Amino acid sequence: MAWNAWGDPAAAKPLSDGIRSLLHQALGVDATPAEELTEDRVRLRPSALSATDAAALRDLVGAEHCITDDHARLLRAGGKSTLDLLRRRHTGVQDAPDAVLLPGGDDDVAAVLDYCARRSIAVVPFGGGTSVVGGLDPVRGDFRAVVSLDLRRLSVLHDLDEVSGEAELGAGVTGPEAERLLSARGFSLGHFPQSFEFATIGGFAATRSSGQDSAGYGRFDDMVRGVRLVTPAGVLDVGRAPASAAGPDLRQLVVGSEGVFGVITRVRVRVHRCAEVTRYEAWSFPDFATGADALRAVAQTGTGPTVLRLSDEAETGVNLATTESIGERTVTGGCLAITLFEGTAEHADSRHAETRALLAAHGGTSLGEAPARAWEHGRFGAPYLRDGLLSAGALCETLETATTWANVGALKAAVTEALTGALADSGTSALVMCHISHVYPTGASLYFTVVAAQRGDAAAQWRSAKRAASDAMVRCGATITHHHAVGADHRPWMRDEIGDLGVEVLRAVKGVLDPAGIMNPGKLIPPRA
Repeated sequence: MAWNAWGDPAAAKPLSDGIRSLLHQALGVDATPAEELTEDRVRLRPSALSATDAAALRDLVGAEHCITDDHARLLRAGGKSTLDLLRRRHTGVQDAPDAVLLPGGDDDVAAVLDYCARRSIAVVPFGGGTSVVGGLDPVRGDFRAVVSLDLRRLSVLHDLDEVSGEAELGAGVTGPEAERLLSARGFSLGHFPQSFEFATIGGFAATRSSGQDSAGYGRFDDMVRGVRLVTPAGVLDVGRAPASAAGPDLRQLVVGSEGVFGVITRVRVRVHRCAEVTRYEAWSFPDFATGADALRAVAQTGTGPTVLRLSDEAETGVNLATTESIGERTVTGGCLAITLFEGTAEHADSRHAETRALLAAHGGTSLGEAPARAWEHGRFGAPYLRDGLLSAGALCETLETATTWANVGALKAAVTEALTGALADSGTSALVMCHISHVYPTGASLYFTVVAAQRGDAAAQWRSAKRAASDAMVRCGATITHHHAVGADHRPWMRDEIGDLGVEVLRAVKGVLDPAGIMNPGKLIPPRA
């Protein structure tokens, strides 16, 4: 990935005339690209790793896998949130890990953690680098140094049980690599978050990722059957069977732990046979409330679409759902819904028929296949648009939450009002768009995209808006995050999420697995009051 933008630089696209016109008319942004800071002008804080520690770590992982040059350090200096990317544009001194280590297996990881615990060196596990919540910030704090533990060498399909439908994958396997390795044997994982092209199996597990096909295949934590966590205190292998009554499920303690307890090195996941066919259909609803009721009916009936999404009026109006033509044309009035169905021809057709009958009965109008196919074609491209918007003087970021169906309307209104109000206070109007990204029988996830004009300190501007939106989520009884994870950005709201006693439970677990506190400091667990 680019050091100062999302993804592959070759895939970046300039802003279209339609988007530039939209920015100017709606937000007063002139869309003149800012001068891009070149890597040679970036100033990193000098490495604090001593020569003695560097030599010892080289002995543990191999000299070629212990890297201290500024280029490698910069690439692991954070994730890909708007705050991360804005920081990359500054000419001041920036934090970065003091070294990058690339372990070759569990033994290497264990040896590194043992050494770092004894030498008071913080460790930040690094997968695809796609965190958008500050989950990769190299927090040194009171430690002597901080290293990035890049897991890319743990990229292997360890085992595929074709009878049971389970695969064990190394933590460093990326989304595309997982599909390639599995499809060669006729299987698929079916996990497609927007970060799919770069994020890793370990990252999916560490953050409780939820992919765009979750209506059909579930969240990633639903897929996990076993997981290995290498900690400073030892190795934790959990998950023996599809289900168990042997006490609390420790898999669910590891999944979502965000690197603060240890390093996930292997994940055993449920897989399925590659689909024979895919059926597509897009729908229009007169308004968001009507569309949400229709999606609720589908989720509660259990008709089984693989993908089920609904864009609100604003997102539909600018055509954000189908990314390739943003600002160029309107797909339809009202609200756009996308459905996909995968499986055998007979099974896909039966689920498609039952779902379309429900959607039609709840006020939907079919738009045919084209918008759904267009969404699928551009499903991973939206983050590239943010890069162009930031360069053009616009502020752009996403945030997400989840709540019950009864609370969806109130939550959407409260978060929208919080965002527009906070950004108005900074001197700009805002375009706030929303879609239902994941559905459950009892509720749904709301995913917001915000575009405004940069005013003054853009980072401070966004922090204020994000704080207002997060406070609104808490007031509405919603979760602070549905799938982006906690990281550093959502950490201030964790006490609201799980209570003081819940925080103490997490702190107690960390005390057992990571007594020296070296694992990914500053994330997930709030500091003591």
